[in-house]
Amino acid sequence: MDGDGFIWANLIHLSYNMWGDRFAPDRQAIYVHPKQYLRCDDTLWDDIVQTTADAGMNMVIIDLGDGVQYESHPEISLCDAWSKDRLRRELVKMRELGLEPIPKLNFSAGHDPWLGEYSRMVSTSTYYAVCRDLIAEVIELFDTPRFFHLGMDEETAPIQRYNNLVIVRQYELWWHDMYFLFDEVERGGSRPWVWADYARHHPEDFVKNMPKSAVQSNWYHRADFSRDNPDVMAYHLLDEHGYDQIPAASNYRMPGNFQMTVDYFAEHFDPKHLLGIQMNVWQPTLEECRPRYEHGIEAVKQTLASLKQG
Repeated sequence: MDGDGFIWANLIHLSYNMWGDRFAPDRQAIYVHPKQYLRCDDTLWDDIVQTTADAGMNMVIIDLGDGVQYESHPEISLCDAWSKDRLRRELVKMRELGLEPIPKLNFSAGHDPWLGEYSRMVSTSTYYAVCRDLIAEVIELFDTPRFFHLGMDEETAPIQRYNNLVIVRQYELWWHDMYFLFDEVERGGSRPWVWADYARHHPEDFVKNMPKSAVQSNWYHRADFSRDNPDVMAYHLLDEHGYDQIPAASNYRMPGNFQMTVDYFAEHFDPKHLLGIQMNVWQPTLEECRPRYEHGIEAVKQTLASLKQG
């Protein structure tokens, strides 16, 4: 895990409109807001980028959503979205700090209010055209990144039980749309990357249909790492069937989860298909969330320090 090519990634949200106004008001206020303004404080953003590099991490995954002024579809961009020139300057800064920036657009029907009206046109010709345009534009903006994170998590009815509109693709349609997104990413020269929670609920279907070309990130944020835990078993499923994976740890529910995840993989897995490990704070980039970000980055820093000490 301490090799030069091993990925230590941090997820940063430019946009946090993966819930948006489609969620009922009984959700926490930090997740619910009118889809109008960008919730990203510049000072915290700058500090996260700098401390991510200082901690020894080498990758940032940027959840773009509607936070960029897209030329192909300006109608989905927030009124205060970043210009493409500004984002390019940020990408240069990250690379100068030794951080590899990776774009993320979550196309899960449970996390796509950032798409505006197109989130209600899933699996239509209009939807496919918009997805194609955005993927191509972002790949060009990021100078053909090594990976492109497509999200695709939690597209289930229970997860969307409070949504004003529930959209869930299943069976052949789910895979059709997944393959479409993969093809568009690969057409642009990048490698698709997705959340892997589908494997927990449909393991046989997953193994049968998911191509090895896509990087998988199973996410698990708690402390129970027993083998009978289906969330943990997904890590083993991915490994046993030869999928390249980047496990997603977090301090969202359990402060020590990142160290636990690293320890679990060090003990139980051959590093052959382990590309790296990522930290997900799961908070918007707002000053009120600064303590959670600081704690998450410090947890990674301490873990990396302990690995260097042997």
